[in-house]
Amino acid sequence: MQKKVDKKSKRSTMAIILEIIFIFIILGYFIILIFGKYIFNAENVFYKGVNIFNTAEEFNIWIRTLSYIIFFLSLSYIIRFILQKIASLMKKGRAFVNLLASFIKYIAVIALIFAVLNVWGVNTTALLAGIGILSLVVGLGAQPLIEDIIAGLFIVFEQVFDVGDIIVVDGFRGTVKEIGIRTTQIEDAGGDIKVINNSDIRTIVNMTSQLSIAISEVDIEYSESLEKVESIINANLSIIKNNIPTITEGPFYMGVQKLGASGVTLRFIAKCLEMDKFQVEREMNRQIKILFDKNNINIPFSQIVIHQANMDERKKNNEK
Repeated sequence: MQKKVDKKSKRSTMAIILEIIFIFIILGYFIILIFGKYIFNAENVFYKGVNIFNTAEEFNIWIRTLSYIIFFLSLSYIIRFILQKIASLMKKGRAFVNLLASFIKYIAVIALIFAVLNVWGVNTTALLAGIGILSLVVGLGAQPLIEDIIAGLFIVFEQVFDVGDIIVVDGFRGTVKEIGIRTTQIEDAGGDIKVINNSDIRTIVNMTSQLSIAISEVDIEYSESLEKVESIINANLSIIKNNIPTITEGPFYMGVQKLGASGVTLRFIAKCLEMDKFQVEREMNRQIKILFDKNNINIPFSQIVIHQANMDERKKNNEK
């Protein structure tokens, strides 16, 4: 277990180092691109290759190719970084921002490919025409992919659910972590992530669209005075509310739920956010137990009643 943790920490450290190196490369590149004419002379071969906005002069193909790669990847990185920061500040609409970020990533790669091909003398106009015909042929065989993309767009624009919402899909309950062009990722309470194709999301239950109801059911002994217990409960509901700040509305005493084998079942409910539902239920159980203990209200143990026949009944049964 310790080895796994060490490997994860090493990977995360390496990822941070690589990201820092990449950021420094981006900064250096844009400094050269913007201020290069003041740093280098007009005939500098390196600057001619780096300056992608000047195609009139001769340039080194390898340097220009590298310049295009850095330019498009860094521009995509910067835009997606800004969009992620914007999405983190939004309560709604994060799915649209994340979807836009995914589009930008793919568009940047496509633009990079065409720019590099153009540098190496490939006729991109003819290539585009060929791709148009090819895409028509491929599109006929890629209908599931197209369905996923269209379904993802409908999910975002119709606001069926958003990133951060808690939903139930095919019995799987979890928090929406990402809505991509093709798939949606949902993480359950245990940290397991389910990846579902957007077109496979047929019916869902959005648990976040409205407040959820937390339910607590507690038994009391039959010997307890129900009127006395209800009076104590009603006098202390506001205290329970103050002790559980995640409750939005309530708690409310709903009355006798059932007459059980060992005791009388009382029901309490409270409205809260879906993400707090189970914790609120646990806290309500705790607060009600503490309240009953303070007021000497007994919660029954399971009981089994055994009937034992007397001697006269046994004799009669034997005679029969």
